[in-house]
Amino acid sequence: MKGKEAEMNQIKRAVFVLVHGAWHGGWCWKKLTPLLRAAGHNVYTPTLTGLGERAHLLNPQIGLGTHIEDICALLEYEDLRNVILLGHSYGGMVITGVAEVAAQRLSHLIFLDAFVPLDGQSVLDTRSDGGAPVRKIAQELGDGWKVPIAKATFGVTDEADVAWMSARITPQPLRTFEEPVRLTNPATLALPRSYILCRQNEPTLFDAHAQRVKNEGWGYFELLTGHDAMITAPTELASILLEVASD
Repeated sequence: MKGKEAEMNQIKRAVFVLVHGAWHGGWCWKKLTPLLRAAGHNVYTPTLTGLGERAHLLNPQIGLGTHIEDICALLEYEDLRNVILLGHSYGGMVITGVAEVAAQRLSHLIFLDAFVPLDGQSVLDTRSDGGAPVRKIAQELGDGWKVPIAKATFGVTDEADVAWMSARITPQPLRTFEEPVRLTNPATLALPRSYILCRQNEPTLFDAHAQRVKNEGWGYFELLTGHDAMITAPTELASILLEVASD
């Protein structure tokens, strides 16, 4: 009987890999990960090259491809399979690219208030302004190749959270916003997908992405919170992730 229970627990245990967005790092999941682990799941929160505690590696050559390789390497070296791969914001670009080359290791893609690129699109291609303001920031404040960000709170309002987050925000390589993702692998399209929209009073960059995939029949959820839901609404976000894992 104990052997049967152990087998069932093994079957129910999910593997989450959480990919942060631009200017962030693995640190941003600090409030969320204990909730998923308490439910018995395995959770990985890698930091992409050049960001967070890996900011000392920041250089002009880091692009979207670098970050896709970061996550693919994690999947391979940890020998992870049946992974629920979540991408927040810019992380949607990363997980899309990962699914293109490592679909066999994945069971579900979750886009958390994230970009959902079409074939050949970059982050800047998805913007109505073509990314001119972003390139201007890089030119004027980032030596032409990095995008610093100041006083952005990403929908976080608690003063202690803002202070904690602001101390950890680091510049983003411009190239990560300019590199397109390529979608040519039919296996990628077969992966189950869900979208979580963080909805506040004002329209955001991600409303159009959310509406498109909702119309395409993806799993769809909304959170009444700011963009950084893992900081502002970790309990509610965990509930959605656990629901996806249970399916």
